[in-house]
Amino acid sequence: MKFPSLPQLLASLGMGLLVSLSAAASPAASHSITLGVTAGPHAQIAEAVAEVAKTKGLEVRLVEFTDGLLLNTATERGEIDANAFQHTPYLNQQVKDRGLKVQSVARTVLMPIAGYSRRVQSLDALPQGAQVAIPSDPTNSGRALKLLEAGGLLKLRDGVSFDATELDIIDNPKKLRILPLEQAQLPRSLEDVDFSVINSHFALNAGLVPKRDALLLEGQLSEYFCLIGVGEKNLQQPWVPVLVESFRSPEVKAFIEKKFEGNIIAGW
Repeated sequence: MKFPSLPQLLASLGMGLLVSLSAAASPAASHSITLGVTAGPHAQIAEAVAEVAKTKGLEVRLVEFTDGLLLNTATERGEIDANAFQHTPYLNQQVKDRGLKVQSVARTVLMPIAGYSRRVQSLDALPQGAQVAIPSDPTNSGRALKLLEAGGLLKLRDGVSFDATELDIIDNPKKLRILPLEQAQLPRSLEDVDFSVINSHFALNAGLVPKRDALLLEGQLSEYFCLIGVGEKNLQQPWVPVLVESFRSPEVKAFIEKKFEGNIIAGW
């Protein structure tokens, strides 16, 4: 039996060390994570993200939730590794109200909020006393009121931001009657109200196209860009930057632009 010479043995060991170091330099290789999303556009975008991540050695398995409230809790508990469904004010409110230990690691897309009507063709045509449906949750109700202000339908107290409430309305020339509803009910409300302010996630799921159907559309200066949420205990995991890089990739941006035709806006 012929034994390797010392130089051959050292070379072999060096090659093995090089392979080990290479694996250590690519910690996400062959790694698998779970990403929580809501059905519809968020899930469709996440599927494109998973395809890109696969080329980087990261398997992203999607878990769809019907209730967004459960997503952050599942992320904090480690039942899923990350989520991609919410905007920054929503996460901030969840952290404040529930003490959740979930943080944003990257901005992703804007799903603009917009106003729709099946009764009138323009904002000017809204009648006196028109009933206007808006989201009932605090982070989106203020957003809706700011949109109505941008459309010249009402005036809010100076200095109020996206945490505005109906108490901040100081001028309401059309005497609009504000009706807060759960977001999922807003598309259906169009049969019963004069105007409804709906987040694009729910609008698109209901067949409404913001750029085509909306009478009033949020601009790109919005604070409501969505994000990738990760539990604090996972912030230093090596797969986090790989997931962010995959999401904010040229391939995913091209998918969003082609699939949603400007109705969802990539934030990178």
